[in-house]
Amino acid sequence: MNAIKTFVSGAALSVAIATSAIAAGVELNASSTGLALQGYDPVAYFTDGQATPGNWKITAVHNDATYRFASEEHKAAFLENPDAYLPQYGGYCAFGAAMGYKFDGDPQQWKVVDGELFLNISKDIQEKWVEDIPGYVTKADANWSEISHKDPSELE
Repeated sequence: MNAIKTFVSGAALSVAIATSAIAAGVELNASSTGLALQGYDPVAYFTDGQATPGNWKITAVHNDATYRFASEEHKAAFLENPDAYLPQYGGYCAFGAAMGYKFDGDPQQWKVVDGELFLNISKDIQEKWVEDIPGYVTKADANWSEISHKDPSELE
């Protein structure tokens, strides 16, 4: 059973590397169209405590990425202070950043810690990450200065 889990996790990470490589920005994990957080509302994590899909009609552009919001109020809050709502490590997987890689962050695998939003690539990785959040954040912060400007494919 562990061999299957290892294989599935490895396959998921390989797919993540491939999809991250086509991201619009290097420091920011966005689709090829510039959509950030796969269309999820960044403010809702903080105000509603849940991953909430944004409305395609309520958007704002920040650092060349398009963010969607569930309400005009969320959009206004974001525009007032975008840095308060942006995911850490450009929306890439927090555990991946701790390991020195850039994998797609899944907007449904998230946690707000000390007022900062962190995403991870999968439920299994999220569970591993929460075992030592301070330790992984310290490692990711240290790695981020080295990997933030690199294309995900350069980190394989």
